[in-house]
Amino acid sequence: MAVIEVDHLTKDYGSGRGVFDVSFSVNEGEVFGFLGPNGAGKSTTIRHLMGFSHPGDGECRMLGKNTFKEYHDILSHVGYIPGEIALPAGLTGWEFIKMMQDMYGIHNDTMLRKMLDIFNLEDNVLKGDTKHMSLGVKRKLAIVTAFMSDPQILILDEPTSGLDPVMQQRFIEFVREEKERGKTILLSSHIFSEVDATCDRIAIIKDGRIVSEFMANDLKHASLKHYRIVFKDQANYERFKNTYDKDKISILKDNSMKLKVHVTVEDKDINSFIEYFSSFELREFNNIKETLEDFFMKFYKEEKDFGGALNAGK
Repeated sequence: MAVIEVDHLTKDYGSGRGVFDVSFSVNEGEVFGFLGPNGAGKSTTIRHLMGFSHPGDGECRMLGKNTFKEYHDILSHVGYIPGEIALPAGLTGWEFIKMMQDMYGIHNDTMLRKMLDIFNLEDNVLKGDTKHMSLGVKRKLAIVTAFMSDPQILILDEPTSGLDPVMQQRFIEFVREEKERGKTILLSSHIFSEVDATCDRIAIIKDGRIVSEFMANDLKHASLKHYRIVFKDQANYERFKNTYDKDKISILKDNSMKLKVHVTVEDKDINSFIEYFSSFELREFNNIKETLEDFFMKFYKEEKDFGGALNAGK
């Protein structure tokens, strides 16, 4: 059953900015990754999903309710971490927690204590004014308040931005636990490792449009295999270019200066593929496991040669 639905959402801010005909759904108990760099449209989509903005066209729903028109009916079921943390000034950490508990109408002290312990938010820190808190502490406070009511749905926009690596890993482990408990989670991020470690299904957004949606396991267990091959000399390289079977071997990248190619082949053709290359003199013949980052870079190519890639969050 779809718990979160984005249905042909469009919001055009002009000059190519906004989101355009975005559609996806998140099923009950699923972690859905929303992957893209800053400015791709992730946060705009989430602001509409949270009912903060009115769509130009289309609709967003949670639990079957229109998120803009029926925001207050779904508020108590949703935990939200915004991409940019702006805590109200003049409050201590404890006062902010109390304010959020009152707003949601839920006081779950057991879950609150668990969250404070997981993310190392101590009493002396929470007694301080929010405006003097570091970005990392503010982020941890936002995580705590999002999860402290034990909500059914989590909307997480760049949740680990500003956290140190230890806290990032702790967050990933906690999300996995919440997934096992049946929570429905939308995780918007530009950090490959975070999405790869937690998500069941992933959508990639580019320039405000969904360009790919796939099961995470399909990528991990894909039948298409990738190889990086470096030939010993120009003669071997040229012979390959003139004789390879285009129906079985696809060239993804080709560097004639370095005598290097990156090719793909289906599992069923591996034996004939290896037999074919055994007749060449090679400097390198390596199988490359395609990662989420590799797949993403097909839509966001920044490299001229092999190896250059987006390293967001690394």
